[in-house]
Formats: sequence, structure tokens, C-alpha cells
Amino acid sequence: MAIRIGPTHLLLFSTLLLLIPSSTQLQSSQTWSLLQIQRLLNYPPILSTWHNYTDFCYGDPNPSVTVVCYEDSVTQLHIVGDGASPPALPRAFSIDSFFTTLTRLPDLKVLTLTSLGLWGQLPSKISRLTSLEIVNMSSNFLYGTLPREISHLSNLQTLILDRNLFGGQVPSWLGALPQMAVLSLKNNSFSGPLPNSLSSMGSLRTLVLSSNKLSGDLPDLSGLEHLQVLDVENNSLGPQFPKLSRKVVTINLRRNKFGGGLPAEVGSYYLLQRLDISLNRFVGPFAPSLLSLPSIRYLSIKGNRFTGMLFENMSCSADLAFVDLSMNLLTGNLPTCLSSSKSSNKAVVYSANCLGNGDPTQHPYVFCQNQALAVGILPEEEEKKSASKAGVVAGAVGGVVGCALVVGFLIFFIVRRTSMRRAVQRPPRRLIEHASSGYPSKLLADARYITQTMKLGALGVPSYRTFSLEEIVAATNNFETSNFMGEGSHGQMYRGRLKDGSLVAVRCLKLKKNQTSQNFNRHIELISKLRHRHLASALGHCFEYHLDDSTLSRFFLIFEYVSNGTLRSNISQGAAGQKLTWTQRISAAIGVAKGIQFLHGGIMPGLFANNLKITNILLDQNLVAKISSYNLPVISENMKIELGYGGSSNGSKESIDRAKHRDKIDVYDFGVILLEIVCGRPITAHYEVEIMKDQLQLSITVDGAARRRSIVDQAVSRACCDESLKTVMEICMRCLSKEPSQRPSVEDVLWNLQFAAQVQEAWRGDSLSSEESPLSPSVPPKSL
Repeated sequence: MAIRIGPTHLLLFSTLLLLIPSSTQLQSSQTWSLLQIQRLLNYPPILSTWHNYTDFCYGDPNPSVTVVCYEDSVTQLHIVGDGASPPALPRAFSIDSFFTTLTRLPDLKVLTLTSLGLWGQLPSKISRLTSLEIVNMSSNFLYGTLPREISHLSNLQTLILDRNLFGGQVPSWLGALPQMAVLSLKNNSFSGPLPNSLSSMGSLRTLVLSSNKLSGDLPDLSGLEHLQVLDVENNSLGPQFPKLSRKVVTINLRRNKFGGGLPAEVGSYYLLQRLDISLNRFVGPFAPSLLSLPSIRYLSIKGNRFTGMLFENMSCSADLAFVDLSMNLLTGNLPTCLSSSKSSNKAVVYSANCLGNGDPTQHPYVFCQNQALAVGILPEEEEKKSASKAGVVAGAVGGVVGCALVVGFLIFFIVRRTSMRRAVQRPPRRLIEHASSGYPSKLLADARYITQTMKLGALGVPSYRTFSLEEIVAATNNFETSNFMGEGSHGQMYRGRLKDGSLVAVRCLKLKKNQTSQNFNRHIELISKLRHRHLASALGHCFEYHLDDSTLSRFFLIFEYVSNGTLRSNISQGAAGQKLTWTQRISAAIGVAKGIQFLHGGIMPGLFANNLKITNILLDQNLVAKISSYNLPVISENMKIELGYGGSSNGSKESIDRAKHRDKIDVYDFGVILLEIVCGRPITAHYEVEIMKDQLQLSITVDGAARRRSIVDQAVSRACCDESLKTVMEICMRCLSKEPSQRPSVEDVLWNLQFAAQVQEAWRGDSLSSEESPLSPSVPPKSL
């Protein structure tokens, strides 16, 4: 029977259609504005896909063009031209008309217009885009001064105008931008002194002003606690070294007019990774402590007038990869930690000094002596002569006292020599001693284990034992260079093979103090209990002694060898070019979280502040993640002795807060690892963490899967569930909270990762065995 549809039915049907939510459609006025931008840019090839029917909000993002929408409005616009050949704009191009069109996108938060050939003075109407947070207009032909109206953009956090033709002075009104975090104006024509208002930009993290015409001293930046990068290369700034916060990571003062001596405060910059003060006018003694700054990776003092004597036994940071000491007035011998760089990854340049290493590029010693005198620096010998002339009378009086001291020293050495002979006559202690428990038996008996698999032998790892020195020497082929794996704050690491054919990693800890095995034995029992599926477990230890006084010379820890590379290498390239899938990445993250959970509470006392890095996360042949470097008490105690740390807190608020939230230090480091797992790009500096964190926050806030997939590693973006991805992003953001009290617990992190994994598996329709899978919590996951 045919059904007759009348006007009443049509009205009802139309009403129902109106009630059904429709997909987001961009406002027609904003669609017109984007097409107008295409026309004003003379229809460049990168915008060839834009037409009247383009769905701008749901197009696939690419490196050249990205449009991000929220509801029915454009919030991000990225147009990146070819830097080699920017598009030729017509003579009639008007930068004013171009920005008039842009102002019709009132919700625009991120604007990137690079290498597009834009020319003209930046219009003041940019202030109408009141929502702007990030502006990048690098590699264009913009000129004139910066319009003051930019100061009205109260939400502006990043301003990048590199490689343009801007001139005049750096405006003082920049200090009025309350949220400015990144300011980069390199390769322009700014001139004159820098404004003092820069010192009031409390949120500033990155300041890049290189390759301009700036002059005079920098303002006092010591109050900018968040400043991590200062790059003012290739200007005429100076002569005073800038005043900075101790938390700075990068200092680039290359090719300026800085002079005088290097301030002693530089030696306290414990986060400093890159220091380039080359081609300036520094004089005075070179501070060897710069070579051993805890985080230093790049150091260049080339082309100054630093003096002083270098010694072979000077120490260097384990992360130091590049050193340039050339064109100074240094004498002595190149430190062994630098001269041995030919067999490592260090790059060392030291030509045009007066070093006594037989290098033909070195000047004779007298050259450096004369040059030092020419700039008013007395060599050490001359200073001694001058001091002796000024103290003739004091020397005469002190002669009598000196004679008495000589007699006293002679008596001391005679007694000392007799005691040493008696000590040699006594039989030396055996070179190997078994560990003795330094902890109460009840403490070890009550040690808490996360699961029953923590029992010795349950992981398929041999029981902990004492190794002989002969075994260690044979396994490493007498510590042959080909077996050397690297060196860090935890000692040198060698690859070895035991008699049974099993591979091991041998960590060698050199001891410079007069220590005995009793200093370490109280920790050995605890180390032997650190067995976990997600830890590179210790298999045993070995002591090496000095034969003359029975003190320790070296301490060896033997670990299981994990063969499948680091988590970073498996994310960035993987075995045979195959990167880890999204499911495998979550599984690895869960493994790391379980390892952290065990370190914190698996045995008493827990191990915190483990300096977790993605390069210290290893994968075995089954892609099981294992933490390879953690805060072993025997190593941390030796480091305290070496570095002079005290065993008690100094009582400061920072120390109290650190002790109170010590478990949250590892949570933050784990957040950095999660960030790299998601983005797939190596993160090597703290400011990169902050930048990626901001992008992640924006992608979570903007309710759109396309935006999130543009952030995630493209190798896995199409194969991950959006709910799983969003869950991982949200827990990552919580881990990276600035306030430790706001960071989640390890258990909270673990549950959310397990939830993300379950959602991903359900999305794939591929369940895992509950026995082998790390993805099976026994109670519902905690919500974010």
C-alpha cells in the first residue's frame, strides 16, 4: 500500500532534521577570507588545493599548510613557503590589505606565515587579532619598526620575526607583554642598546637576538627564573658578562665585545648545556670547572685571551661532546679526558695555544707569556717574583718559623715511613669480599614486593653473586676499547661475555677517596633484591683493592645485558627502519611506569630521583622495556663523597619541598618520556619540553581529533584510537605540571595508561592474553 506524505509530515520531518546535530561548518565569511588570502598571495602552489568547496576544517594537515578550527571558526593558520624560492608577490601587493583580511578570523590563536615573500611595514591592525598567542612571520621582507600596538596582544606567548628587515631599537614596550615566553628577532637590523624592560618579562624562556646591530651591556636578567636560552651572537654587545639565573641552559655570546674575566657564577650554572663565548675579548685565567659542569655538552672559548695551565688529570663532564679551546694563551698539557676523544664521540679543537703536547699548531711557551704581558696579565712566575719583592721583610721573619716546620715534617715522614713498612709486612686482605648485610634482618624480611615475580630466580635472571676480578677482566677482554659502551655520572660501562656465553654489562666505578668495603657492603644486600621485569637487574658485584693499604680502588657492578637498543632509537628509527606501533609504545610506557612503581615501593627504603631518561630505557628481544640506570644507593653514596654532598638537608624550603615530593621527581621525568613517545621526536632540552607541552595542551583543549593527530608521530597517527591518544596526552600533561603536588601518583599514571591500552585494543579488535599482557587492571581505571 502506498503511503501518502502530506504537508504535515514534511513539516515534522524538517523539524526533526533541524534537531539532529550537524558536523561543524566553517563560517562562510571565514571561508571567503581564506580564499582571499590565497588570492593576495598570488595563488601559490602550496595553496593549489583551496577552492570554494574545500572543507578547510577537516583537511589533512601537512608541513606546508594547516588550518585548525574550533566549532565554526579558524583558530590556527599555518602557511609555510619554500625558503629556497619564496613566491613572487605582485607589485600591487598590500600588507595592509592582507592583514585586513586576516582580522576577519577573529578567533585566530596561532599564525604562521613564513617564507612567503611578504613585504612592507607590519600594520598596527595586527592588534585586532586579540586572541593571538603564537606569531611566526620569519623569512619574509618586513621592514620598519615594530608597531607598538603589538603590546595590546595580552595573550601573546611567542613572537618569532627572524630573517626580516626590521630596524630601530628593540622596543621597551615588549616588557608589557605578561605572558611572553619566546621572543626571537634574529637576523634583522635592530640597533642600539637593549631596553631594561626585558628584565621584567617574568615568563620569558627563550630570548634570541643574534645577528643584529645591538650594542651596550645587556640588562640584568638574573630575575628571569624561567629563562633557559640566551642567544645574542654576532652583535656588538658588551663588555660586561650578562647577569643570568642559575637555571639557564644555553648561552651564546659568540662574536661580540664582551671582555674582562669570566664571572665565577658561571661555574654554578648546573643546567648549562651549551656555552659559546668565542671571538670576544675575555682575558684572565680559564676556569677548568667549566669542563666539568654537570650538564655541559658544548663549550667554545675560541678567540679570546684566556690564560692558565691545563693538567692531564682535569675532569670533564660525561656528556661533553664539543670543546673549542683554540686561539687563547693556555699552557700545560691537554687533559686526558679531552686528548682521548679520538676514540670517543668528542670533538676537541685546541690549536694556537702554547700547550706542550708536541702539536705543530701550538705556539712556543714564550709567545703566551709575552701576549699575557701585553694585555696586562702577569704569568704565574712573574706574579711570584713580584710578590717576593714586596715581602722581603716578611720572608726574613718567616724564615725562622720555616726552619722549625721543616724539622717537624722530617720527623713526621720518618714515623710515617716506619708505619708503612710494618703495614707491608702484614698479609694483605683478600681482593674479593662477600657482601655483609648492613640492614636489620627484619627490614629485609618485611621488604614489600609489587608482585610475586620479584622473588629471586622468577625472572629468568641468575641469582645475585660475587664475581672475581679475573672473571671481569676475562669477560671484557681486559676492558678492551671495542667493549666500551659509554661513560656517565654512574661510571664507565663495558660490554662483556661470561664463560657460559651470556652477555653482561659491567659498570666500573672509580673511587678517589680512601674507602673500604664496609662503606659499600651495607648496600649490596639491598641491590641484590632489586629484581623486576622492567629493571635491568644487577647480577653481582666485585671489589678491587689497593694492595698497599687495602683500600678500594674500583667497584664493579654486573648487570644483565639488554640487546635491542633504547626506547628512543626504536621510536625514531626502530629495528630495520620499523618504528614501534602505538600499542607497543603504550606497552613500553606501562613497563617503565611499573619499573618506577617498584623502585618507589617494591623494597624498603624506596629509590627516588632516578634521573630517568628515554635513552636509559632499553628494550629486550621481546620489546619489554627495562630501566637501565637508576639511583642505586652504592653509586649515589659514592657521588655524594666525590662531590662533597652532605647527608642532611640544609633546611631550606626548596630542600623540604623536594623531600616531601621526592616521588614526583620521577613522575615529571616520566612525563618527558611520554612526550617523546607521543611526538616521536627527540627532546634534548627543557625549553623543548615547554614548547611541546604548550602544543599538547592546545591540542587537548581544541576538541578535534585532527589537531591531536597532527601532534602525534605520523608513523602511528593513523593507527591509534583518538580516545587512547587523548588519555595518554592528558596524563602526560599532568606529569609535566610545574607544581609537584599537582602531578599524579605512579599508580594513577599506571591505571590511565592501562585504560588507554585497553581502549586501543578494543578499537583494534585484537585482545591479548591476560597472562602476558601488561594491560589488565583488576579494577576500573581512575578517571582523569
